[in-house]
Amino acid sequence: MPPLASHPLSPSLAAPALRPRLQSPRTSHRRPGRALWALSPLALCLSQAALAQPASDGANAAAAQLQEVRINASTEKDVGFAPAEAQTAGKAPMRRLETPQSVSVVTREQMESRQITNLQQALQTVAGVSPVNYGRRGFDDINIRGFRSTESILIDGLVQSGGMWTRLNPYGYERFEVLKGAASVLYGQVQPGGIVNAISKRPKRDALSEVGVEVGSYGLRTLQADLNRPLNESGKAAFRINAQVSNSHDPTDFVYRRDRWIAPSLSLDLGPQTDLVLFATYSQSNWLRQQGVTPYGTLLPNRNGPVRPTLYTGDPGFGGYDIETKSLGYALEHRFSPALTLRQNVRYETESGTGNLVANGTLQANQRLQNRTATRQYMDDDMLATDTSLLAQFAALGVQHRLVTGLDARTGKTWLGRRNCRIGALDLFNPVYGMPATCPTGYSVDAPERLSVAGLYAQDQIKFGPRWTALLGLRRDWSRNRIDDHVAAQRTVQRDAATTLSAGLVHEFVPGWAAYVSYGESFLPVAGTNASGSPFVPETGKQWETGLKYEAPDRGMTGSLALFDLKRRNVAVTDPANNGFKVQVGEQRSRGLELEVGAELQRNLKLTGSYTYLDTQVTQDTDRTLVGRPALPTPRHALALWTTYKLPQLPQVTLGAGARYVSEQLTSYPFNLPAYTVVDLSVGYTGPSYRITAGVKNVFDRSYYDGAINANVVSPSMPRNFSLGLTYFF
Repeated sequence: MPPLASHPLSPSLAAPALRPRLQSPRTSHRRPGRALWALSPLALCLSQAALAQPASDGANAAAAQLQEVRINASTEKDVGFAPAEAQTAGKAPMRRLETPQSVSVVTREQMESRQITNLQQALQTVAGVSPVNYGRRGFDDINIRGFRSTESILIDGLVQSGGMWTRLNPYGYERFEVLKGAASVLYGQVQPGGIVNAISKRPKRDALSEVGVEVGSYGLRTLQADLNRPLNESGKAAFRINAQVSNSHDPTDFVYRRDRWIAPSLSLDLGPQTDLVLFATYSQSNWLRQQGVTPYGTLLPNRNGPVRPTLYTGDPGFGGYDIETKSLGYALEHRFSPALTLRQNVRYETESGTGNLVANGTLQANQRLQNRTATRQYMDDDMLATDTSLLAQFAALGVQHRLVTGLDARTGKTWLGRRNCRIGALDLFNPVYGMPATCPTGYSVDAPERLSVAGLYAQDQIKFGPRWTALLGLRRDWSRNRIDDHVAAQRTVQRDAATTLSAGLVHEFVPGWAAYVSYGESFLPVAGTNASGSPFVPETGKQWETGLKYEAPDRGMTGSLALFDLKRRNVAVTDPANNGFKVQVGEQRSRGLELEVGAELQRNLKLTGSYTYLDTQVTQDTDRTLVGRPALPTPRHALALWTTYKLPQLPQVTLGAGARYVSEQLTSYPFNLPAYTVVDLSVGYTGPSYRITAGVKNVFDRSYYDGAINANVVSPSMPRNFSLGLTYFF
């Protein structure tokens, strides 16, 4: 096992900060200056402590050499189609072969070869991640292993605020790592299907300059830049800034999106034993939500004829979404010795704005008039998240240990105000827009929440010789959530505590081939009370998993096969005895098989592929008609493949091709979603100081449906679309 100092800094921050406030009908009581003031002395004290560490000349020389290895290792994980390491399963780089859990990696190189513009596209080749189930509504909607995981998207190992409405910008990240199954031991309150960990771009030792433009179908216009500059001779102090401006329309009438995003970061040279990165992000997004269309006239017959999939069933005059987010934070790592490392990651983030939505209700009996509801939403979130840990390597009782222990904590405020409005029905065959909406003067929902969470965790990677590796984890969490319901004029304080554990064993039975088995748990607090006024208890998840993993001697190929059984318990379902209340007697189960492969078969050919078999169903519910059916639209089979080939006769040219097959998506609605196959193509040309890329998605213009929000709405897919990009390096 390499020394700890050879592992790259685990960047764990992305924080927001002060910003001009969007106009909102509510005055916020947030005081971000106080939170930021609290961060400053903490960072200063840690930096001074690091600077105070004595070091001899020989120690400095050795540390400098270790630093060189660390930088190279970091670079290798962000390129290629067969990454051999991931850091999410251990909060430090671990060989995937020695990790007794399914963890997938989508590198920067893979994203660029496929012209990725959002997180859903990036994860299309990852086994166990379902197709988009809620259309293009403007959020990162992710389902993993049949369960919703949208609220379990982390940035650099830190969770985001639960009320976040915005989506990640793939241009700002080196890679995405997907840890599947129950993962609360290291990350606390997460959903049982798994987590997505986005690893941000950070300052590098070498200078980097690129500016790119991209144009494409439906008004796509993007301008982006990535600039990195070392600030001293060693390059340890460096500044990097990423920025992107993007405008686009949509096949659906009236729908558009506008994004403005910038992310500066600064690494400081505090000596060979200490790494400190300061960073910030700012984004502003404005869009009109694509809500989908009725299934009657698309998937199901309509007596009046077919309904256009591109029909906008909302009302453009009612408005869209306007959201602003900011973050500010730091990532600190100090190596006391090659065997002991202290890390602290901190992020403060804020988000505020408005969202206006006209949603489909039931279709009237004449199958022509679409009932609708209108909602005006106002949101104001802030959160301070921290994670402080020690990473230690030592020998005890004749075996090698790699132990991570830590405390993560967060506190924040979430406010989502809502006015439920009335709006007229829409004639699907002769739509008239600009209908007046009647909204109440007061809020229909006004219940700000203040959440405080703390968790102590420990996870030990134990090596019993060269072929056996065990992973044992334990966590204890405490949370307090105060809800002030101004509409009902009542305050609720909910306290939860939970202990979770995980265990796994890996046996490398021949070099490069390993078998493993693991068990994991998760928990997620549930806000609200039952009919008797008792607070809900947390949802829990439990998973058993076994499988095989492969890593070629030259690391030119990796592969994995996983079988899993995942159960979700304490699900809140309708209380049949008390109208308007819920009771926690629901249970859901997911079982399946996942196969993944990544390969660089020769110098010119690379590929990544996956196959998923998924069987999900509701096992307990007060509504007996739901038992035995999936909780969310789920395909039984999904197959994805993407390859690139560099022409030997003309190595500047790279061809890309891929296909995705998704079987019929089973639902609990009166319809299922038909199977589909989609083919994508790309071509790239790399010159001395530039790169040109062109891509076509859905080459054969296949019409299909990504998913369904509910029984009244299905989500049409994107038709054939192209993009053309030029990147200039200087």
